[in-house]
Amino acid sequence: MREEYRIMVIAWLAVAVWVAFVIFTNRRQHPKALFFLFMVELWERFSYYGMRALLILYLTKTAMDGGFGFEKKIGYGIYGAYGALVYLTPLLGGFLADKYLGFRKSIIWGAILMAAGQFTLFFSWDISGDGTKNTKVLMYLGLSLLVLGNGFFKPNISSLIGKFYAQGDPRRDGAFTIFYMGINIGAFLTPLTCGTVGEIEGWGYGFLLAGIGMIAGLCIFLVTQKLGLLEDKADPPKYSVGGEEPKAKSRMDMPILLGSLLFLPLICMLIYQNDVMDYLLAVVGLVMIGYIIFLSFQYPVVERQRLWVITILLVFTAIFWTFFELAGSALNIFTDNNVDKNLFGLTLKTSNFQAVNALFIMMFAPVFSFMWTYLAKNKLEPAAPIKFAIALLLLGAGFMVLNLGVPMAQDALIPAMFLITLYLLHTLGELALSPVGLSLVTKLSPAKIVAFMMGFWFLSSSIAHQAGKLISNLTAVDENATKEQSLELAMKVFNQVGFVAIGSGVLLIFLSPMIKRWMHGVR
Repeated sequence: MREEYRIMVIAWLAVAVWVAFVIFTNRRQHPKALFFLFMVELWERFSYYGMRALLILYLTKTAMDGGFGFEKKIGYGIYGAYGALVYLTPLLGGFLADKYLGFRKSIIWGAILMAAGQFTLFFSWDISGDGTKNTKVLMYLGLSLLVLGNGFFKPNISSLIGKFYAQGDPRRDGAFTIFYMGINIGAFLTPLTCGTVGEIEGWGYGFLLAGIGMIAGLCIFLVTQKLGLLEDKADPPKYSVGGEEPKAKSRMDMPILLGSLLFLPLICMLIYQNDVMDYLLAVVGLVMIGYIIFLSFQYPVVERQRLWVITILLVFTAIFWTFFELAGSALNIFTDNNVDKNLFGLTLKTSNFQAVNALFIMMFAPVFSFMWTYLAKNKLEPAAPIKFAIALLLLGAGFMVLNLGVPMAQDALIPAMFLITLYLLHTLGELALSPVGLSLVTKLSPAKIVAFMMGFWFLSSSIAHQAGKLISNLTAVDENATKEQSLELAMKVFNQVGFVAIGSGVLLIFLSPMIKRWMHGVR
């Protein structure tokens, strides 16, 4: 057995033991449906991150290596537009689920579309392996199906979990922690599975495995529904799991589901003509910020200033995610070109490094949870703006760490440990910002517009993916450039990114006294 496959098998065995332990120790505290939905989300994330680990490599590798051979800038544009749309479509999918479809139908339809997208990507690949017959039309269609399916699936699977727990139920946070673990287990396994198979056997087989993973998730969800586990209700007068829609709405299900396919040409166009997304997201971002400021004056001073806090922190959050999401684009190419992939006697594939972030999250999320609780009890917990600043400082430090590896580079390949240290610092930054930000929005938003403000908050991730394209483009070298030239240019850009991140963190520290006053006691 190849060394890379041994690593994959060991990872699967370790995860199987861990999942069994989590389910066994929590089985009596939570509804059975939680553990089924945990597995559904695990496989959905397996599918999503399986594609993500391979996409930029598939797009930019030459035909000799089975790829499309796009110039780096074109590949970054496709990747950025795809990522931006992935975070935009849940706004529409969540709205349709709330108003017409319910959670269950939306999840099933989203899973079907995403599986179809992965299989379409498989068929876009020239199975002969030389890339001369790769099909661009199927590639764009596959990505569009994934975007549309994610819009239906992503916002509703999380909402479905919440339906099993009444407001104030002390088990709620624990349930979402378990669910979040499923996300990261899927994200950890897939670069070691789809990534390894895709790089060794051929890109298409990686997408095929991702599609099979999505089918597995869909089947588990259908079994969960068939067993009647989704009918459990935490608070029958208020909650219904998936919702039993009125007949008038049920008659609209099929037209809505089929009608959603009409968005595919638009999504294809936006991914293909991805420069349009630059202007579209810039306009959407400015309009939304302007609207929030306008809306804030409809509320008393306390609520008004809290909305201003969300808007300010959104800007810093967008900066964080813009740099963080370089992991799937510029950092992935950097790993391929300029990182020595031998680690502790093991030879890793480029895509395997995409598993590091998820592994660190599983390791350190409990530590952060304990740390914030301990600091809060001792009245030492920093306010949210300071946590955001810490996240930006850690993010910048991660990019700066790469400089330590440059003097040790042999043949323009820096040791892998420096890249892993970068991911460690970035993950710690993510844990300081992401959960805090989501919680903060629910605390600061007026009750009537919490859902709307949550959608506004996720806009930062959409903008970040598209903005990341512009930064990734700065790292793109001519195809005939040497590894030394590639390393020099990448380090120049990453240093600039690091300085901006650190500078943003310092600026936020200076602004924090004013922001804390506008929060009016919310931490």
